[in-house]
Formats: sequence, structure tokens, C-alpha cells
Amino acid sequence: MNLKKLLLGPLCLMFALQTWGGEPFWLGADVAGANMMEKRGGFIFNKAGNKQELVAMMHDMGLNAIRLRVWVNPKGEWCNMEDQLVIAKRAEALGMPVMITIHYSDTWADPGHQTIPEAWKEYDYTKMKEAVANHTIEILKLFKKNNIDVKWVQVGNETTHGMLWPMGKAEDNMEQYAGLTEAGCSVIKGIYPDAKIVIHIDGGVDPIRYNKIFNAFEKYHVNYDMIGMSCYPYWDQDQGLEAKDEHTIIDCINNINGLYKKFGKELMIVETGYDADYPEAGYKFITDLIKAARTQTGGHCHGVFYWAPEIDGGYKLGAFRNKRPTKIMDAFIEASKKIE
Repeated sequence: MNLKKLLLGPLCLMFALQTWGGEPFWLGADVAGANMMEKRGGFIFNKAGNKQELVAMMHDMGLNAIRLRVWVNPKGEWCNMEDQLVIAKRAEALGMPVMITIHYSDTWADPGHQTIPEAWKEYDYTKMKEAVANHTIEILKLFKKNNIDVKWVQVGNETTHGMLWPMGKAEDNMEQYAGLTEAGCSVIKGIYPDAKIVIHIDGGVDPIRYNKIFNAFEKYHVNYDMIGMSCYPYWDQDQGLEAKDEHTIIDCINNINGLYKKFGKELMIVETGYDADYPEAGYKFITDLIKAARTQTGGHCHGVFYWAPEIDGGYKLGAFRNKRPTKIMDAFIEASKKIE
């Protein structure tokens, strides 16, 4: 038994009283840039105006989990498995379980980029599946050796159009995309038997893309546990998918319920964010999203994670301005205190 997790105080009790089947509703954030920010001289202030380390600040603001990302051989020293382990150890000390997002690339993987790592670029399909499996094993063994509570493993990041292009391009070769995904999925339980395997797709408001992928995964026998969604009103409106913030919530929740009914898989919103130049609107959106995810999905949506809240400048959808949390983060503080 992990004694420190029993001694975290009232916050853990609040979450314990909000469980479905013994599991908390997870309020999380992707804080994969924490170590990089510090080493480059960056810092943030908490609401009291004091400098504070990012993971500890998230914990103090009511979050109970973190999300990390791992690249294969990044050019710099950031987002490799050792860099992310530094952050994971901080979370472990605070009793916060970890979601590892494996990008299977040397850099960002998302709907517009799924670039084969340089060291893998000459591999054939069989060798590529071996590389995916071995890379997954290497990451998880490192985290296991360091006693990190890895609760979720994402095989790929926003793989709406597949992974490891062109070999695993969904539109060109769905079977190979499924096979590469299964190569990662198949080795996770041998290291973390209780970890949930997550497949993450963007555009949570759009059931068409989800049904396309998960119909194929059924056909090709991909073994996963959870569906991860991105839910961003900014991108939904930019892409013409929605006209208003509230429509993003309505359609995302409808999609969650439809996917659970069809595939029988639990779900989680693993990425969200809002333009921090509009903190009141962002606070309302995140508050409403968390409430809807908790109360309108029959318990089948297990959490909401904000992507990189600490980013202030350049990327619009962080939750900080002037190195301080905006009102957007109050949505998490308040949600952590509610017992519904």
C-alpha cells in the first residue's frame, strides 16, 4: 500500500466520494513542458503571487492527474523518456497518476503530422511493428523501474489520419495503421497490467471520424480500452465544425454517448483548451464541459485534461497570462470541490 497516497488530505477524500465503480473523475493537465520551461529559465506564479513548480501548482488547483508526451529521438533534450520521467516523479510524489502519450515520432504527432522517426525510416512493415512494440516497452519499463503510477498509455497522439506516414496512413492503408497501433497496444499490459490503453482522435464533436477509425479497429482486432478525445471550441469553429462554444460541448457529449453505446468503450477528454485572452468565456466553457462530462455520460467519460495550461504566448490556448493562471483554471479548482 502506498502510504503517501493515503495522506494527501481532504482533496483525495473529495475525489473518493465522486467515484464511479471506485474510480475518481480525473481532472488533469498535459504538463510535458514543465522541465523544459524551468531549464530555460521560465517560471510561473500561483494565485498568491509566489513562484511555484508547475506540477505542484496543478495539484494545488485541484487536478489529480497529469499527462506527458514521449518522442522517439528528439533533436533537443526535451520530450524524450528521461525528460518526462523527471516530471512523472514529481507527480508520483503528490499521488497523481500519469498518462503517457507516445507519439512514435521524433517530434510532434497530430492530425497534420505523423512523421516516421529518422532511425526507423528504412523499416518495412514487419520491422516497423517491432520498433513500435520495442519503443513502447522501453518507455514503460523505465517508468515501472521508477515506480511511476502509469494509469493510461496513449498509443499515438491524435491519430485521426493514422500514424507513421505513409506506411500507416489511415486513408491509404487502414489495415497497416491498425496493425501498427496493435503492435503498441499488445505489449502494455505485460508491464502495466492495470493501465488503460487509449486511442486518441481529434475533433470530438465529429462522430464520422470516430466511427471510421473504431469500426476499422474492430475489423482488424485492435485491443484497446478507452477512446480519448480532443475537445477544442477554438479549432471546431476555425474548421467550421461548430458555430458556438456550447455546440462543442453538446456534440462532444452526444458523440461520447453514441460511441459508448456502439463500441462499449469508456472515454476521456484527453485534450481541451481555450483562448486565454478571454478568461471569463474560458472559465465558463471548462466549467460546463467538466459538468457535462461528469453528469451527462452515464459515468462513461472518466475525465477532462487541459493541454499545456502554463503556456503564455505563442500558443493561444494555454490558461496563463503574465505568468499567472487566469480564471480558466478556477474551473478546475471549483470542480475538485464539488460532490455531485
